[in-house]
Amino acid sequence: MSDSPFSEFENGKDASGQSSPFSEFDASSRAQETAATVAAPVLTEDGEVENNTDVTKCPACGANMLYDSERGKLLCEHCGTEVEVRAETSEEQAFERLLTHSNEWGDETHVYRCENCGAREILSDGEIAGKCPFCGTTNIVRTEELSGLKPNAVVPFSVGKDDAVANVRRWARRKWLAPGKFRRGAKPENVSGVYTPAFSFDTSADAWYSGVLGKYYYYTRRVNGKTVRERRLKTFPIRGQYSAFFDDILIQASDRISQESLDALQPFDTGESREYRPEYLSGYTAGQYSKDGLACWNAARGVIRDRLQQLILSRYTYDTVVSFHLDFQCRNTTYKYLLLPVYVGHCGWKKKLYHFFVSGHNGKVTGKAPVSPLKVGLLVLLGLAVVVGIAFLFMWWNGMGPFA
Repeated sequence: MSDSPFSEFENGKDASGQSSPFSEFDASSRAQETAATVAAPVLTEDGEVENNTDVTKCPACGANMLYDSERGKLLCEHCGTEVEVRAETSEEQAFERLLTHSNEWGDETHVYRCENCGAREILSDGEIAGKCPFCGTTNIVRTEELSGLKPNAVVPFSVGKDDAVANVRRWARRKWLAPGKFRRGAKPENVSGVYTPAFSFDTSADAWYSGVLGKYYYYTRRVNGKTVRERRLKTFPIRGQYSAFFDDILIQASDRISQESLDALQPFDTGESREYRPEYLSGYTAGQYSKDGLACWNAARGVIRDRLQQLILSRYTYDTVVSFHLDFQCRNTTYKYLLLPVYVGHCGWKKKLYHFFVSGHNGKVTGKAPVSPLKVGLLVLLGLAVVVGIAFLFMWWNGMGPFA
């Protein structure tokens, strides 16, 4: 029975040839050319490189335009002009495209590498990296690395930076094991908007399974004049076939944000993602994938296997799994290579940095917080007291020890 990741291929469409992202303006506005330009690095008073984003020029005044997450449009911070980003809903791609390795994104982007933590960020031509969004250092260098596969979909930022910071403060207040001063006065720092790369997969899976399940039952008997209850196991075999469709299995493609953190930030509503347009990156950076599409597909197959097992076992009444074997194959597989909106930052506490991530789509927060040793100690004592109480209750119920 085949378990190959390439069970079936279909021809797909390439998302290309879309209309211009800009709305129409009057004759005087059209006199200003709207185009991406490459700027020289701008230095601050401290001699550091400033993140100078001038990918898209304002058609009214020629100033830089940034993507505004709350308006969902390009915004000129100089004159207030707003420009729609015209992008259709993204389309699923045929799985066979993952077999081709190309640098189709390299014509409009370049890669920066952080010399401190190793993070690699992709910026549009015309953007200058000022500092690393993950560790905050300014030791950033432009590399000659290839940007790689071009995304075909993006979930734009819809949560503003101020709202993300407010959500982090609320998240800190709910960390009951954190020190009280941290909970009340957490200060998010170095908060940056980053598009993290991910692959989502749609597929139909056919599974063949067999195994042995068990149900517990209790047998009462007399031993030395006392009644004793024994737990015994009755087993029964299972075997069959099962089919299911899986929609938008989301796999993180960057090693800068873990799969666990990405799962905590879901959902991202990838079904309503937009086709990739470089305008969405104006004012943000995009992480470079460290796992390619095939590696992410293999990870997705692990998720599919686990979900298939859960779905199959949910059809039976049992207490324990003695053994379980599963074979499956996938068909009609499609994918999207997505950019997902995430704010990254940290809170400082006693000379340590505790990093957090905020979904730029729904505002959910995940991350690490300091832990109060005193609170942990009290919690351990409470747990021990509960265990001792349960033990005494068990002995009393069975007439053991001092209750005999």
